[in-house]
Amino acid sequence: MEERVPIPIWRKYSLSVEESAEYFGIGEKRLYALIHEHEGANFLLELGSHVRIKRVLMEKYLDEVTTL
Repeated sequence: MEERVPIPIWRKYSLSVEESAEYFGIGEKRLYALIHEHEGANFLLELGSHVRIKRVLMEKYLDEVTTL
């Protein structure tokens, strides 16, 4: 059986809310609020009832804002 090698968080295309909180240093509650406030934003990826955050696009978004 082939062993799977985990992908480092900084190489992933999209992150879960939990991974995003760890990676960006933003609380999960605030991330859920951002998701709700920015429904349909290009940094969000909706997979059924789950939402993932596109890492690079979220980085660009955070570079442009001054407050969260």
